[in-house]
Amino acid sequence: MRKWMMTAVLIGSMGAMPMIVGCDRTLHEDQKTTSGPNGQTTTDTKTVQHADGTVTTEKNMHANNP
Repeated sequence: MRKWMMTAVLIGSMGAMPMIVGCDRTLHEDQKTTSGPNGQTTTDTKTVQHADGTVTTEKNMHANNP
């Protein structure tokens, strides 16, 4: 009986964790690809609002040179 109770408490706490912590919300996501004489460059831009209300922008650039 005790084993089943501990298992139920553990599973219940895992299920409630996302509700307590919250999730990030994507506000804007953009991908831009440019081609030039030296190859292709891809720029990814992502704006995210976190659970505490802060907003961050992440920018990644990838270059494929032949």
